[in-house]
Amino acid sequence: MNKNIKKALLLIVFTFLINYSLIIFYLAIGGKWVIPGSFIVTGVYMFVPMLVAIIIQKLFYKQSLKSLGLSWNLNTWFLVAWLLPLIIVFATLGISLLFPGVKYSPNPIAALEQFKSVIPSEELQQIESDLAAVPDNALIFTSIVQGLIAGVTINAVFAFGEELGWRGLLQTELNFIGFWKSSAIIGLTWGVWHAPLILQGHNYPQHPQIGVFMMVVLTLLLSPIFSYITMKSKSVIAAAIMHGTLNAIAGLPVLLTEGGNDLTVGMSGFAGFIAIAIVVICLFTYDYFLAKEPLMSK
Repeated sequence: MNKNIKKALLLIVFTFLINYSLIIFYLAIGGKWVIPGSFIVTGVYMFVPMLVAIIIQKLFYKQSLKSLGLSWNLNTWFLVAWLLPLIIVFATLGISLLFPGVKYSPNPIAALEQFKSVIPSEELQQIESDLAAVPDNALIFTSIVQGLIAGVTINAVFAFGEELGWRGLLQTELNFIGFWKSSAIIGLTWGVWHAPLILQGHNYPQHPQIGVFMMVVLTLLLSPIFSYITMKSKSVIAAAIMHGTLNAIAGLPVLLTEGGNDLTVGMSGFAGFIAIAIVVICLFTYDYFLAKEPLMSK
């Protein structure tokens, strides 16, 4: 077996084994998928790919972690990684409004209804009370600012837990098969890895079973963007910043619309799929016509 493939498979097998076992164990001991328990488990879940990547890289192969893209050499692509999620999210909002029965309604209280299965009623009431006291425009502005700050701080830390595995070790080992093939394998792995979380109501609380398939589509679409950002920035940290920022502001289209459901509106719905596909096409166009070192089109 090719040594790169073997190393990639080690990451996938051990990561899935540990992560899936974690959810099974949590549910077996009577854990309920509601906040705060689900939040803690999800946080632990996100760090497993990183831990497995470190063990494989350092203990199994005795290689440097730096070769996985650990670089703080800041460049323009770090800024792209930070701000591109804003473009994706607002494009998603615009496309969501094109769906039948969906209208602009900056009423986050109504949007929270779809999360009542995973948020205790007391907490939901408190959140609704807090949101009701904030003017709509202030809420939007505050959400964006807080999301951008979280994206380069706490969210980036948690996202790094995934990215050192996916865009660090996995992408490094699969680069030899080409940009699109490696992106597809990483995207598929990334999506299926989410399955236990999705089945508990994460991202698709209204449609958890269909949500497993939807999540795979989402990660397949996002994967080329993350791979491109990582390769252009020459750092997996840029991918973590993009991932963290996207996680922080992805809920905005849902909070600002009324109608539709978790399969149609929002970044993880069909509206988001269209927006992300447009961004991939734009990146490909840039890569083909303007990039000095093309990656997608070579």
